[in-house]
Amino acid sequence: MLALVVPVAAFAAARQLDRVSLVQANAATCASALLGGAAILLARKGMRNIERTIGRAGGAGSARVGRLLGMLGVCVGVTAGIALGVYGLLNFFG
Repeated sequence: MLALVVPVAAFAAARQLDRVSLVQANAATCASALLGGAAILLARKGMRNIERTIGRAGGAGSARVGRLLGMLGVCVGVTAGIALGVYGLLNFFG
């Protein structure tokens, strides 16, 4: 969930604060990939725990939602990284 909150907070800060630029907000959004990866790993650990306890531990739905949100966070972070890279290339060559 935090992986999807970071981009919103970063771009809100870029809009409200004069000292935070849009490029800095985009760079902060790249952290979503790391947070999303952590969410995927934790969801995998939770699913392994559920399998180990033969379903008695519960929480399979939460693990699936965590994995989905983690994947979305990774996608947002990778997209922000690509956008930042393209921006850097355009500034370098343009």
